[in-house]
Amino acid sequence: MTTLLNVKDLRAYYGQVQALHGLSFSLNEGSLTTLLGANGAGKTTTLRAICNMVRSTGGIEFDGKPLNNRSTESIVRFGIAHVPQGRGTFTNMTVEENLQLGAITRKDSAGIVADIERMYAHFPVLKQRHTQQAGTLSGGEQQMLAVARALMLRPRLMLLDEPSFGLAPLVVRDLFGILGKINREDKVSILVVEQNAQLALELADQAYVIETGRIVMSGKAKDIANNEEIRKSYLGY
Repeated sequence: MTTLLNVKDLRAYYGQVQALHGLSFSLNEGSLTTLLGANGAGKTTTLRAICNMVRSTGGIEFDGKPLNNRSTESIVRFGIAHVPQGRGTFTNMTVEENLQLGAITRKDSAGIVADIERMYAHFPVLKQRHTQQAGTLSGGEQQMLAVARALMLRPRLMLLDEPSFGLAPLVVRDLFGILGKINREDKVSILVVEQNAQLALELADQAYVIETGRIVMSGKAKDIANNEEIRKSYLGY
């Protein structure tokens, strides 16, 4: 399989505080990979470092091209979409305006219209709410909108930070089911940071476990899910 994202010896800093201590991992094209770990382990920082949103050293390559020292905007133009924790929707804009904004770097008007309808097919509730302000949506609907808006970029890689945060279990199940479908059918590679380890391991192909800014475990998601000792030691279930 082709390596899409390759991270080597990644170290990240907030001021003088070092948050990541030499992370190395890779993600294959078309795969769904999860980063697991407790609060403060460095999962969110890893996504921010990939997008050059924090000071970092080490090597980050996307499809063989270095991302180091590139602006966040240019990284987006490479086809990397980032859905941060906390939804990040534009609350005073309508659902459809949010989707249009996700395609702001694109010039193909007909393709944008078609992709909006494709998002409505993935997330039918957004079609029902398309004229509604995003701020009036439920938490689950806002998370669906954040994912749909990121997909309007037509990304090759989507970075998702805690998509289940604050959502009811049934909503989380539905959302993760849609993410799996998008990965399979739209061929979008996904790197998801998640505290709900059990659900993330059901969804993912590959998993990495982070502890205090270091990768302490990696392997096929199903192997980690089936290893009771690893689950209890690192994932708490």
